[in-house]
Amino acid sequence: MRKRRKRQEARPLYRAKIAANLALMTKTILTFGDSNTHGTPPMHDFGRHPRNLRRWPVVMAEALGCTVIEEGLPGRLAAGHADTTMGPEMNGQLGLRIALASHGPIDLLTIMLGTNDLKLDHGKTATQIAASVAGLIKIAQNADIQAKHDGFDILLICPPPILEEGTFAGDFAGQSAVSEALPAAYAFVANARGTWFLDAGAHITSSPTDGIHFDAAAHEVLGQAVAAEIGRRESGGS
Repeated sequence: MRKRRKRQEARPLYRAKIAANLALMTKTILTFGDSNTHGTPPMHDFGRHPRNLRRWPVVMAEALGCTVIEEGLPGRLAAGHADTTMGPEMNGQLGLRIALASHGPIDLLTIMLGTNDLKLDHGKTATQIAASVAGLIKIAQNADIQAKHDGFDILLICPPPILEEGTFAGDFAGQSAVSEALPAAYAFVANARGTWFLDAGAHITSSPTDGIHFDAAAHEVLGQAVAAEIGRRESGGS
């Protein structure tokens, strides 16, 4: 009798979990980011490198059974200005407006930016980079944009700390300490703006090959971690 009662009590929770999983299978997720969303592998040199086929958005979509729209542009900034050498198209704030106008409707937006803002020639502090991320979230939370998509949630992902070694060591010299301060700054922004938050550095590390990109194993781990966080949130977790 006691076992039957326990099974009966568990049924609503089981049904809720099934409903959440079915809902995820019909969702469209837009992943907005830079080369680590694009899937650029760790670079031994400055030549062209084909992107990973199983980059983290692909792994995430496979785990959730959802549709993914990948918007990863190598070199993209969180900031609303051009990159010193890569040009005006690296303006992340303009890029997000274009992406949200081009695609839709979406159910969830992930943002993982800030690594390129750490470049030595930008001279940004963790607070300044987080402020740029707050600007991205503010754009996404605009009432007209939300209405166009019939409303969507936002998951802010803080990139893992950089390593001052390998191919891009000169571009990011002295910036590892700034990158290590980003998780707390991003978490503050996520809480202030009412978005979901994930610290990628709690799950993966940047590759020592170039100090900024993710290897294949890291993409697998991050994709699963993002999927787990979205699943948890969709199931009512906080």
